[in-house]
Amino acid sequence: MRIITETAALRDLCRDLAAEDYITVDTEFIRERTYWARLCLIQVAGAREAVIIDPLAEGIDLSPFFDLLADERVLKVFHAGRQDVEIFHHLAGRIPAPLFDTQIAAMVCGFGDQVSYGALVERLTGVRIDKGSRFTDWARRPLSQRQLEYALADVTHLREAYEKLREELRRSGREPWLKEELAILTSRETYEQDVDEAWRRIKFRPRDARQLALLQRLARWREEEAQRRDLPRRRILKDEAIVEIASEMPRTEKALAALRNVSADQARKGAGKAIVKLVEEVLALPKEQLPQLAKREKPHPEGTQARADILKLALKIVCERENIAPKLLASAADLEKLAAGREDLPVLKGWRREVFGDLALQLLRGERVIGLKSGRPAILPARGEC
Repeated sequence: MRIITETAALRDLCRDLAAEDYITVDTEFIRERTYWARLCLIQVAGAREAVIIDPLAEGIDLSPFFDLLADERVLKVFHAGRQDVEIFHHLAGRIPAPLFDTQIAAMVCGFGDQVSYGALVERLTGVRIDKGSRFTDWARRPLSQRQLEYALADVTHLREAYEKLREELRRSGREPWLKEELAILTSRETYEQDVDEAWRRIKFRPRDARQLALLQRLARWREEEAQRRDLPRRRILKDEAIVEIASEMPRTEKALAALRNVSADQARKGAGKAIVKLVEEVLALPKEQLPQLAKREKPHPEGTQARADILKLALKIVCERENIAPKLLASAADLEKLAAGREDLPVLKGWRREVFGDLALQLLRGERVIGLKSGRPAILPARGEC
């Protein structure tokens, strides 16, 4: 087993890997105590060798590897690679390209929603992977032989899994489907943090525009502080605390400290001053500068739920017939919106429309029905249709 700890050795490795048609890549990281994931190991495999790169080794420069990730001549294969790509985007400002994700490909090929690496490898290759080291503290040194072998297994078996999935995609003609899905994974917008949108992840429905304004400012402040100090959001301020502050609008540090979800320590230190200042700024805003509350959605038309239930059954029938993961075609929420009359939905675009969207619209118009054919559920022409 080879472990790369020096820049010169990494440069040689990447020069060799640049001659490959594809490489498999995985990472091990920790992020329980930080905002940004801390990269602890990189595993990479070519046709002849699987290697571990130690990014925590003193003095190592990862630039040769980042250059390899950006080399358009070499395909980079990941499994469930979104977090790996996020790490590389943060560290190097680059997104690996071209890229193949075996978890997404497995969904397209009918292996179910978000199939795990171990389950996919076992189904495709018959190899059962030992997952006993999955809770390792990857920042610890030295790592044991078993831990290193566990880490390498994430790229060694990935080669065979990739080749089998690639062949199935070619056989089924579903390569264009996968291309659409990978476009999201390789988009910079997927990984760029918009601090102005941070409030949307907090579960709270403001009563008025001033509460919304404070919610937005508090969420932005927390996001910026978490990034600057490289701490988890909850270490700066919990969601519950943001909701309580936006509701109560404390104007002094003493009033802030009296809140249930704000500690006395938070209220006394710099955070308390910053929060009280945000409250004062929002209270001083003229009405015309306040954000607009989102309009409440109109009640769904009568019968929407029943129509949605029909669409859910139709989706199950189509997915079983086409051998594709339902989650890839449409979410339950999208089916409910479609049943209510919305049409600006992913299920009505691209390959999803060809596979299911048009059929769903036909069901809603009464041009198709769900019935039994040879004793099995099927989607059939309505009576009188050819």
